[in-house]
Amino acid sequence: MLRTTTFAASLALIGSIAHADTLTFYTAGPGGLADALADAFQAETGITVNVFQGTTGQVMARLEAEEANPQADIVVSASWGSADDMHERGLLLEYTSAHAEMIPDFLKHSHYAAQGVSALAMVWNNQSDVPRPSEWADLTDEVYRDLITMPDPSQSGAAFDLVAGLEASIGEEAWDLLAALAENDMIVPGPNAAALNPVLQGAKAVVFGAVDYISYGQAASGETIEVITPASGTVIAPRPMMILQSTQNPDAAKAFVDFVLSDTGQALVAETFLMPARTDIDGLRPGINDLTVIDVDADAVMARRDEIISRFNETVINR
Repeated sequence: MLRTTTFAASLALIGSIAHADTLTFYTAGPGGLADALADAFQAETGITVNVFQGTTGQVMARLEAEEANPQADIVVSASWGSADDMHERGLLLEYTSAHAEMIPDFLKHSHYAAQGVSALAMVWNNQSDVPRPSEWADLTDEVYRDLITMPDPSQSGAAFDLVAGLEASIGEEAWDLLAALAENDMIVPGPNAAALNPVLQGAKAVVFGAVDYISYGQAASGETIEVITPASGTVIAPRPMMILQSTQNPDAAKAFVDFVLSDTGQALVAETFLMPARTDIDGLRPGINDLTVIDVDADAVMARRDEIISRFNETVINR
């Protein structure tokens, strides 16, 4: 009842101006989710939501270009660090939705909360001639030689987070693992899609460090792949949702956040194979409580980003 009452209160707050309002929503994927949320919110409130969708880099670049004349009201990034940075710069409006009560503490902040969450995993083509791996280190076996891909951490924030997370979890053994994968002729062709496509096509057998929700969706569509999350641990990639301090429609923006975190909004998030941010909403794939999550100090990691990228390049790409 609390959740229903909260969203109803939000609608009442904006009721008299709802049909006159327009919101602008900048978001980093997944494809179709932003439009589904915008359409459902408009159906509930009459408020039009204009959507710009791109990569996190494209979203952040657009925000920077518009800094003198901000256009966005609400932003969703695929990088938690981007929300931390924007908050530190005073760019975000403080707001905590009542629905955030059902979001774990590590996925919410006084100025933003996760819209949904993905994790990093191995993706195995189950029609390949190699055995099903279960742990990251399995891929150092000779049987996987020249059959492994990995997204480039300099182009994929999620891949960077995995490298940093493994280092945080097992220290120098993480770099020994990456060196062994490089010796096993793992390729690093570019961003996430560039690493996944050869496995979908059967030219390679396994992705080391795939963004899992994309692969879950493709498996559900009939692709011959399996998503495997090692029991030893992995990192998660929460997608922060935030309201800009510069918004001209704060009440409508808060109502949109409430809607995305409502039962209806979180069900739409789940349909993309992301984990809902709320633990009381069922997903279509294993949830946070089913994973061994590596704890990473995001601030410390970001301060070492250039160092970590440089070491990865020396260990894997330029070995």
